[in-house]
Amino acid sequence: MKEGIHPNYRPVVFHDASSDFEIITRSTIKTNQKKTIDGVEYPLVVVDVSSASHPFYTGKTKFVDAAGRVDKFNRKFQGRYGKGRKGGEADATTEASDS
Repeated sequence: MKEGIHPNYRPVVFHDASSDFEIITRSTIKTNQKKTIDGVEYPLVVVDVSSASHPFYTGKTKFVDAAGRVDKFNRKFQGRYGKGRKGGEADATTEASDS
């Protein structure tokens, strides 16, 4: 192999913040964070979802919304769409299609 053209492939700790799960695997990802495990210092990558917290792998329905996007949408459009509408009026398109 040529020298100096390949990324640094090394052991890295991936930490799932939502389930406090960690795994050491090899990766070329760049990070400035470090974590010491059993006296060895590894680069650290924090992730929101992993196999320990994803509903497909756990079989449990668990909603993870780290950024609060759903709440932000509900505050912004409160009462304009769906069940939260004020007065319970139907859309003009719904009334026109019923006739």
